[in-house]
Amino acid sequence: VQLVESGGGLAQPGESLRLSCAASGIVFSDYNMGWYRQAPGKQRELVALINNHGVTNYADSVKGRFSISRDNVKNRLYLQMDSLKPDDTAVYYCNARLMFTYWGQGTQVTVSS
Repeated sequence: VQLVESGGGLAQPGESLRLSCAASGIVFSDYNMGWYRQAPGKQRELVALINNHGVTNYADSVKGRFSISRDNVKNRLYLQMDSLKPDDTAVYYCNARLMFTYWGQGTQVTVSS
Protein backbone atom coordinates (compact mmCIF):
# COMPACT_ATOMS: atom_id res chain seq x y z
CA VAL A 1 0.00 0.00 0.00
CA GLN A 2 1.28 3.45 -0.90
CA LEU A 3 -0.14 6.87 -0.17
CA VAL A 4 1.92 9.63 -1.76
CA GLU A 5 1.13 13.25 -0.98
CA SER A 6 2.09 16.18 -3.18
CA GLY A 7 1.25 19.84 -3.61
CA GLY A 8 2.69 21.27 -0.44
CA GLY A 9 4.96 24.28 -0.38
CA LEU A 10 5.24 27.88 0.71
CA ALA A 11 2.23 30.20 0.54
CA GLN A 12 1.51 33.68 1.78
CA PRO A 13 -1.44 34.32 4.09
CA GLY A 14 -4.65 34.44 2.09
CA GLU A 15 -3.29 32.33 -0.74
CA SER A 16 -4.38 28.84 -1.79
CA LEU A 17 -2.76 25.45 -2.18
CA ARG A 18 -4.14 22.14 -3.39
CA LEU A 19 -2.83 18.92 -1.91
CA SER A 20 -3.11 15.60 -3.68
CA CYS A 21 -2.73 12.05 -2.42
CA ALA A 22 -2.15 9.21 -4.87
CA ALA A 23 -3.21 5.83 -3.51
CA SER A 24 -2.13 2.41 -4.70
CA GLY A 25 -2.41 -1.12 -3.35
CA ILE A 26 -5.92 -0.64 -1.98
CA VAL A 27 -9.42 -0.65 -3.40
CA PHE A 28 -9.56 3.11 -3.07
CA SER A 29 -13.32 3.45 -3.42
CA ASP A 30 -13.88 1.22 -0.37
CA TYR A 31 -11.76 3.32 1.95
CA ASN A 32 -12.64 6.19 4.21
CA MET A 33 -10.04 8.86 3.52
CA GLY A 34 -8.75 11.80 5.47
CA TRP A 35 -6.21 14.57 5.80
CA TYR A 36 -4.40 15.15 9.05
CA ARG A 37 -1.71 17.64 9.99
CA GLN A 38 1.02 18.00 12.55
CA ALA A 39 2.62 21.29 13.46
CA PRO A 40 6.00 21.47 15.24
CA GLY A 41 5.62 20.57 18.91
CA LYS A 42 1.96 19.62 18.52
CA GLN A 43 0.02 16.41 18.17
CA ARG A 44 -1.28 15.23 14.84
CA GLU A 45 -4.82 16.50 14.32
CA LEU A 46 -7.69 15.81 11.98
CA VAL A 47 -8.21 18.30 9.17
CA ALA A 48 -10.92 16.72 7.02
CA LEU A 49 -12.55 13.38 6.31
CA ILE A 50 -14.45 11.96 3.37
CA ASN A 51 -16.02 8.56 3.71
CA ASN A 52 -16.59 5.97 1.02
CA HIS A 53 -20.01 7.48 0.31
CA GLY A 54 -18.57 10.96 -0.18
CA VAL A 55 -19.79 12.40 3.12
CA THR A 56 -17.36 15.01 4.43
CA ASN A 57 -16.42 16.31 7.84
CA TYR A 58 -14.07 19.16 8.79
CA ALA A 59 -12.20 20.44 11.78
CA ASP A 60 -13.74 23.69 13.02
CA SER A 61 -10.49 25.52 12.32
CA VAL A 62 -10.72 24.87 8.56
CA LYS A 63 -14.48 24.93 7.93
CA GLY A 64 -15.34 27.27 5.09
CA ARG A 65 -11.73 27.47 3.93
CA PHE A 66 -10.72 23.89 3.07
CA SER A 67 -12.49 21.38 0.87
CA ILE A 68 -11.80 17.65 0.70
CA SER A 69 -12.69 15.61 -2.37
CA ARG A 70 -11.88 12.29 -3.96
CA ASP A 71 -11.64 10.79 -7.44
CA ASN A 72 -12.36 7.07 -7.27
CA VAL A 73 -11.36 6.60 -10.91
CA LYS A 74 -7.92 8.17 -10.49
CA ASN A 75 -7.50 6.79 -6.93
CA ARG A 76 -6.72 10.28 -5.66
CA LEU A 77 -7.65 12.31 -2.64
CA TYR A 78 -7.51 16.10 -2.69
CA LEU A 79 -7.50 18.96 -0.21
CA GLN A 80 -8.22 22.42 -1.56
CA MET A 81 -6.93 24.96 0.95
CA ASP A 82 -8.05 28.56 0.53
CA SER A 83 -7.53 31.64 2.67
CA LEU A 84 -4.48 30.07 4.24
CA LYS A 85 -3.32 31.30 7.63
CA PRO A 86 0.06 31.01 9.37
CA ASP A 87 -1.61 28.58 11.83
CA ASP A 88 -2.14 26.19 8.91
CA THR A 89 1.62 25.61 8.78
CA ALA A 90 2.20 21.89 9.34
CA VAL A 91 3.08 18.62 7.71
CA TYR A 92 -0.07 17.30 6.06
CA TYR A 93 -0.70 13.55 5.95
CA CYS A 94 -3.02 11.47 3.85
CA ASN A 95 -4.87 8.70 5.71
CA ALA A 96 -6.77 5.66 4.45
CA ARG A 97 -8.93 3.71 6.86
CA LEU A 98 -11.02 0.59 6.58
CA MET A 99 -10.08 -2.58 8.46
CA PHE A 100 -6.52 -1.25 8.53
CA THR A 101 -5.14 2.26 8.61
CA TYR A 102 -2.48 3.56 6.27
CA TRP A 103 -0.53 6.82 6.25
CA GLY A 104 1.41 8.73 3.67
CA GLN A 105 4.82 10.25 4.30
CA GLY A 106 3.48 13.79 4.54
CA THR A 107 3.94 17.03 2.67
CA GLN A 108 5.06 20.29 4.23
CA VAL A 109 2.81 23.33 4.04
CA THR A 110 4.27 26.62 5.22
CA VAL A 111 2.18 29.78 5.36
CA SER A 112 4.27 32.86 5.93
CA SER A 113 4.67 36.37 4.64
